[in-house]
Amino acid sequence: MVELAARLTPRDYDILSFLHQHRVLTTHQIQRLFFTLPQPTRRRLGILHKLHVVTRYRPWMPYGGSAPHHWILGRVGAELLALKEDVTVKELGYHPDLAMSVSVSTKANHQIGVNDFFTDLHYLARQEGAEARVKEWWSERRCAKLWGDLARPDAYGYWIEAGKEIDFFLEHDTGTETLSKVMAKLPGYANLAEATGITTPVLFWLPSHTREANLRKLLAEVEVPVATAVHTSLGDGPAGPVWLPAGAQGPRVRLAELADAWPHLARSAQDVLDT
Repeated sequence: MVELAARLTPRDYDILSFLHQHRVLTTHQIQRLFFTLPQPTRRRLGILHKLHVVTRYRPWMPYGGSAPHHWILGRVGAELLALKEDVTVKELGYHPDLAMSVSVSTKANHQIGVNDFFTDLHYLARQEGAEARVKEWWSERRCAKLWGDLARPDAYGYWIEAGKEIDFFLEHDTGTETLSKVMAKLPGYANLAEATGITTPVLFWLPSHTREANLRKLLAEVEVPVATAVHTSLGDGPAGPVWLPAGAQGPRVRLAELADAWPHLARSAQDVLDT
């Protein structure tokens, strides 16, 4: 195991860590996070796969075509991460049946959507001259451990761009839930804000303009800051001028500029853990 560990690069360990935290990433997402071109991405992932450090699957496509490889942390990769962090595989939180459970999960596409959101942010931050970075990206599992008795966001993020910064809870909406069920999530965020003394904006990332318009009709009176946008990877994606706070008529603003919509929010959810 020590010999194998020596063959891995720091970037390899970063890939393993991201797979552990966020469960599943596509080849394209890993490229946007850690590489520049597709060929080196596929080549390195192929090597890691031969070493049994990662495992992969391809989802079935009902109408033909070929889905990209979806990558998951393998048992050997978990052992290497545990060795690096000086913990056991069990303490790391890795489960041997992870690959099977993820590949057959009905929530896998939802997870990929959440991960698309954050890999798009990372990709923008990696561009030359970009004054941006993803300060935090916490998974649904990490959020559930911290706040699950009150609220269960799909992710927690902290984005910095051009001197502005905002932290937020992400609700990645795919249109499968009724809007009444979506709205029923907001009191939990209000309870969390009351319990921690920190109010964190909730961002709804929606699949269509119609879905967004219908949700916004219900957001007239909410107890926490909320903004909405429609899924897009065009331009600057979720970092771009696509966000509209609840109650506002426009224009839409960039993700980091949402901080100006709620200037009274002086602390972030991360502060709870730092105090």
